[in-house]
Amino acid sequence: MKIKQHIKAVALTAALAASATVATAQDKEAIRFGLCFDLSKSYTFISPQVAQAAQDLAMYTNDNGGIEGHPVEIVVRDHGNEPQRGVECYEQLKREGVFIFNFLSTPVTNAALPRVMKDSNILMQSAVGRGDAVDGEVFKWVFPVGPTYWQQAANDVAFIKDQLGGNLDNAKIGFIYLDYPFGQEPIEILKTLSKKEGFELELYPVPLPGSDQSGAWSKIRRDKPDYVISWLLAGGHVVASKEMRRNRFPIDRYLSVNWMNEVDIRNIGEQEAKGVLRGTNVAGGQEVPIVKTMLDTYYANGKGSGPEEKVRDVYYNLGLAIYSAGFEAARLGIKESGWPLTPENMKAGYESIEGFDANGLMAPVTVTSEDHGGGGKTRVEQWDGESWVPLTDWSAEYTDVVWEVIKESSEAFIVE
Repeated sequence: MKIKQHIKAVALTAALAASATVATAQDKEAIRFGLCFDLSKSYTFISPQVAQAAQDLAMYTNDNGGIEGHPVEIVVRDHGNEPQRGVECYEQLKREGVFIFNFLSTPVTNAALPRVMKDSNILMQSAVGRGDAVDGEVFKWVFPVGPTYWQQAANDVAFIKDQLGGNLDNAKIGFIYLDYPFGQEPIEILKTLSKKEGFELELYPVPLPGSDQSGAWSKIRRDKPDYVISWLLAGGHVVASKEMRRNRFPIDRYLSVNWMNEVDIRNIGEQEAKGVLRGTNVAGGQEVPIVKTMLDTYYANGKGSGPEEKVRDVYYNLGLAIYSAGFEAARLGIKESGWPLTPENMKAGYESIEGFDANGLMAPVTVTSEDHGGGGKTRVEQWDGESWVPLTDWSAEYTDVVWEVIKESSEAFIVE
């Protein structure tokens, strides 16, 4: 049946009976997800797409019977990337009965995390926040499903090692990064791997907002690294592309963090960007089954939750991935323990997710009580002038090294 095929695309086949009716779901108590996002200041290059994806996925789920018969409600608020406003948003929605939260901002997430844990509520922390929060034995209520920046950087080193013939002895890897916590996050892992694998690590800090990179790229021209791993954002990639041309650094040796999207490619120039690399845990493009379903079901009929142009962006796919996993956790929690869905049942649902990829939307994740990240798999993609082409399979490398750092950091959190 067509409905069953669509539901499979959302990876909720087992959750939604084909005979369920919208009226049945709407008559029941809703499962509420609180989205306290930055919709007005620093993260407007990503937050609207993720919020729109969450709303579209909820609409589609509700149109097909809800989660175990219960409708989904997405409650969106703006915190402007201000930690205090984020905490106020949390407290307000908590009073309204919400217990599942996402802040999509590292400073706001870090500010709210102690309160969420104290209250035993659920914190969705994919793509932001503390790298050690994947340690489920310490951060029992935090679910950063997907790779941490630490694991992503480790996977990038493994890719470079493979490209250089399986040996990093005498290799030189550059790391260009915004000189604040987001950009600094992978440095410890990179230094550890430098000692382990024998490559020379060169650091190139860039001051905020990333528009002045001339000094860094002049040094890169002199140092001649084999590859440059980049922890820049949005316009920072555009500036980097210009500096690469000016300093004659090959763009196919530039490996970006996951924060490079189709807007960045257009701003660089689709042909100028040809060859650039990015690490990601989400499949891009509109041919991914669930994205195509949203376009065909809603946007073709003018019924989407926002502008169609936002759907044609990998950050929209990221939003679908985050909330597909969240909806799956809710389904498993209700299936195992019945209604009402509680924070404890939602936690158990997350920790029951196994081999989940939302029908090809994301790297497969298996979440356990020990590992709330789901395995940390990513792949490297390359822009071919028209689209992103995967160069590797989904994989997680150097996990022993990464988890040593995770445990060391999470133990320090316990002391704090």
